[in-house]
Formats: sequence, C-alpha cells, structure tokens
Amino acid sequence: MAGTGNPAPRQPQAPAQRPIPPTAARPEGAVSKPQPPSRPPQVLQINRREEKERLEREAAEARAAADAALARVAELEQAAAKAAAGLNGPPQRTTKADHRSDDERFDLGELEGLTMADLLGPDTGRQRKRASGAPASGSAQAAPNRTAAPARVVDEFDFDEEAFLAALDENEPVGTTGEVVSGEVVGVESDGVYVDIGGKAPGFMPKKESGLGVITNLKERFPRGLKVDVLVTREQNADGMVTVSARALALRQSWEKVRQMEKAGSVVQVKVNGFNRGGITCDLEGLRGFIPRSQLQDGENHEALVGKTLGVVFLEVNPDTRKLVLSEKKAASAALFQNLAVGQLVEGQVVAVKPYGLFIDLGGVSGLLHQSAITAGVLRDMREVFNQGDRVKALITELDPGRGRIALNTALLEGPPGELLVARDQVMAEAEDRANRARTVLRQQEQAAG
Repeated sequence: MAGTGNPAPRQPQAPAQRPIPPTAARPEGAVSKPQPPSRPPQVLQINRREEKERLEREAAEARAAADAALARVAELEQAAAKAAAGLNGPPQRTTKADHRSDDERFDLGELEGLTMADLLGPDTGRQRKRASGAPASGSAQAAPNRTAAPARVVDEFDFDEEAFLAALDENEPVGTTGEVVSGEVVGVESDGVYVDIGGKAPGFMPKKESGLGVITNLKERFPRGLKVDVLVTREQNADGMVTVSARALALRQSWEKVRQMEKAGSVVQVKVNGFNRGGITCDLEGLRGFIPRSQLQDGENHEALVGKTLGVVFLEVNPDTRKLVLSEKKAASAALFQNLAVGQLVEGQVVAVKPYGLFIDLGGVSGLLHQSAITAGVLRDMREVFNQGDRVKALITELDPGRGRIALNTALLEGPPGELLVARDQVMAEAEDRANRARTVLRQQEQAAG
C-alpha cells in the first residue's frame, strides 16, 4: 500500500519558478533542505547607495589632503626663496614635500646679529668667519661668537655737496640762445673758427658770422689763443657743439649805442656810401642807415653827396625791423636849437601868414607867432601888424627840440596894450631894452605857475 514503508529519498530539484503556497501539503515523512534567505530589492538599493557615498567621501578627503599638501609645499617654497634672497643667494625651489620643521629646513642662525648694512654691503665679515672654521649651522651656538659689523651712518659715505654741485655744473649745457659768452680760439678752418667756451665741445663760428664787414683772412683776424666774446645763436646739437657769432654780438652792441644816441638827441656824423632814387645810404656804427631825399638840405642833387660826411639826427631806430632812418634837415634844426633858450630875443622874417598865426624863419628853423601872442590889443586882421616878408623881433616863450617847435611872442615887448598897432617901428627899435623887462615878467609867470 502506498501508506506503508519508508519511501525512497527524493532527488533535489531546482527551485520552482513559482513559490509553493504555504497551504500545500508535503508528503509525509519527507525532509526539506533549508534554502538561503533572499533580500528584498529595496535593501539592495540602499546598500549600494551607502557604498557609493562612502567612496565619494573618501575621494573628497583624499583630494583635500592633496590640496593641503600642495599648499604646504608652496608655503615652504616661498619661505625658502625669502631666506635665499636675504642671504644674497639664488632661490632654491622645492620639488616635493618636506616633512621637516622650518627650523630644520632653514638655518637662520647666520642672520642673527647682522644689520641691514651688513646684508646690503660687502659680506667680508661672514666670509672671514667661514674661512676660519665657524660653523654654518647650529645658530644657537654660533651666534654668541659672531662679531657684528658696525652699522654705517650717512656721514661715513663719500658724499661731498660741493663736488656734487660741481659735477652738475660740468654736465650742464653751456650756452643758451641769445647768451653772451667768453671763449678762446682753438682752431681756424676755411669755413669758420672754433672757440672753446667751456662746453663738451668747442663752439663753431661760421665765416660769415666772424664780424661786421668783409674779413678776407680768418687766421690773421683770429689767431689761436685769442680771447673773444661771442653771442650764442644756436644751442648745442647731439655732439654738444653750439653755434656762436661775433657779428651778431657786434650788431646788438651797435643798436644799443644808436638807441642811446637817439635818446640823447645827439647830432652824429655819417659818411655817404651809396644812393638810390629815394635817397642816400650811409654807415653808422656798422649799421646801414638811410636818409630820404626830403630830409636832405640838397635833395635835388643827392647823387653828388656820395663820399661826403653829413651831420644827421635820428628819425626812426627799430632793431626788430632793422630800420635806421636819419635826417640832415633836422640835424641843422637841432644844432640851432642848441643855441636857443626860453626868454631869448630872436629876429627873423615872416615866411607864411596863416589864419592862426605867422611863421617866422629864424635861419634854418621856423618859429610860430600865434595870433594871441602878436599884441595885447584887439587884432582885427592877421596882417594888421606884420605881413609876409617883414622883419620881426620876438621873444622865445617855448622850445620843443624833439618836435621842432618854437613859440614866439611880441606882445610882451609892448608897453601899453596894443602899442604894436600904432607904433610898431618904435617897439621893434627898442626891442632889446623891452626884452629885459619882459624876461622879468616871464620869470614871475614861471614862479607863479610852479
């Protein structure tokens, strides 16, 4: 029967693809083999996430440790470079991390007891100690035996203010445009003269600038060693040479002299050296002067004046435009003015009758007898007392040489007002005596005005 006896053992079979329901009946007497427990899928996913997070955390910690190690290496390299720079030695780069302490890696014992002057100056003291066997490391023992070099102060340096200023003066450019400098002739060439003026290079004076007029032989005019004054016309070039001129200096000095003559109102003598249609030319202090025909005493025959000497005064002096205009006529007037004075009795001839007065020729200069100064009486007509061609004696009441003006007066010669209208000849005959009385009146008028 199926229910008696032990059944044969069952062979293990592959696990069923589908679990057996718990309610299924097992054959009686069968032995079941224990099966390994299976994990749920959720537990597997949690374990894998934790493993991943752990690995990432360890990787981050490793990177942080590497960064810290690199930062430490950089700090040590910078410290080594600073120490090497302080010892005047080339900086040493560290290629890999060194776990020794700073005191072990860098021996700073040699720096103790040294001043900044020792570090910057010659390191002879330290070299002598090394040569004598002083230890290069172990600063704690070597420092007490070191003899520190004395600190240097500013006064111990080789500094001389006068020498410094002298050096500046030596290197200062010599000669600015328009400056007068003194020098010595050091060489003469066919195209000019070399003058030592104290610069890096001698000054050069072109032949055309060697003086006024024509100079045919430079070596005779400028022998070597001659002391000369020159004017700087161009500042130094790249070679340190300046251009100088004796002619420009002479012209400047000549214009200054002419200006002084003009201010003084001097009459100067000039020699005529040429002519043109407008006038004649002359030489004055090395300058070219011009006299217009209208300013000549004999303007109609001005060609014949070449080679003659004339007395002239100045009409225009302008160094900027190089104009020097002279006058012979005004020179004659100026000479006459020098012989005239206020209060002086003069005699002349009426040359022109104008509505405002009479012009009287005094022998080269003209004076004006104004209508108000003819008589103290009532003058109805300008020709009532004097007419053109009459001889007149009058007193000088005003002189202006610069403008060439002379003011005359005949009313001061009268006794009673209007005497000239009725007794002109008598007044003119007694003019000398009447002039003395009139001068007293003039002095009184000047004192009252002053």
